[in-house]
Amino acid sequence: MTTRFSRLRRAPFAALGLVAVSALALSACSSSADAEPAATDEATSDYVWTMVTDQAGLGDQGFNDLAKLGIDMSAEELGGEAQVLQSSDQSQYVTNLQQAIQTGSTVTTGVGYLLADAMVEVAQANPDSLFTLIDSEALDADGNPLDNVAGVIYKEQEASFLAGIVAGMTTETDTIGFVGGMEIPAVLRFYSGFVAGVESVNPDATVTAAYVGSFGDSAKGKELALGFYDQGADIVMEVAGGSGIGVFDAASELGTGNWVVSTDTCKIDLAPENFLTSAVKDVAGTVLRENTAAVEGTFVGGTVQLGLADGGVGLCQDNIDDLSADIVSVVDEATTAIIDGSLVPPATPEELETFTAPAL
Repeated sequence: MTTRFSRLRRAPFAALGLVAVSALALSACSSSADAEPAATDEATSDYVWTMVTDQAGLGDQGFNDLAKLGIDMSAEELGGEAQVLQSSDQSQYVTNLQQAIQTGSTVTTGVGYLLADAMVEVAQANPDSLFTLIDSEALDADGNPLDNVAGVIYKEQEASFLAGIVAGMTTETDTIGFVGGMEIPAVLRFYSGFVAGVESVNPDATVTAAYVGSFGDSAKGKELALGFYDQGADIVMEVAGGSGIGVFDAASELGTGNWVVSTDTCKIDLAPENFLTSAVKDVAGTVLRENTAAVEGTFVGGTVQLGLADGGVGLCQDNIDDLSADIVSVVDEATTAIIDGSLVPPATPEELETFTAPAL
């Protein structure tokens, strides 16, 4: 199976309070939107930038909201209109993707691993339409990437390794919880990298995981987090989409000293006194980049992998100045090692089992 890396100029991480990226962790490059679109104003008015949410929908404070920002940026910078088709359950994925095609979508973005099967079905039925799939590949029956789908996989383990360093150097109880939405590849990449990062700076700390079974059940997320805090955890990482909002609710209810590590975006506003850091992903920039490729006639399907070196993931910078100089120094060291390839964080629980944490 061939894997491609994005050929386009990389858009910097989106601002507007949704994603803030550590200058220590990412190299920002000029936005592809800086180039003059080849299309005329009349043609650009016909563009339709569509996203189909997973079942968590908008308001997840995560990749659905980031993808929405990406299509809004596309409409603003490339012309045309942005439209969102929300899915309340998995049975709507195929219908919504097909509806996007029927409404003349220029590029349709499917948000999340759970849309992969539906995306393959609709993309194969509409070979002249273009798609972006966040957090998964789109493969045919022989395991080959589809030519009309850019399947974007992030190296979440790299960003979460850095978040694990922050958590491992912050915990006072050496007890850390992990609340996941579902045991899907992206969540497991976050988990594996996070645990490895913790172990690299604090081998005495333990990380225990529990899963909600959904990305849209904040009550269950809160219940699991309260259980971890009650058992002595002073930090809980959430990789749970809308369910993760409940983790912030639990920490806020318990007060200071109960920390949350989040994912996808900086989520300080959810619990300012409890937010520790976040492992973030440039979903908005990815959507804009692939949409720009469609405008420029350079869109290429296949698998895209984005990590620290590509500016695809990083550590939240919104509160970077609140972290100690010692923590920032170790994060810097690990960032350099990951980018130059001398440190490769584990991407699966199986890789985690055989991973030897470096002394940082």
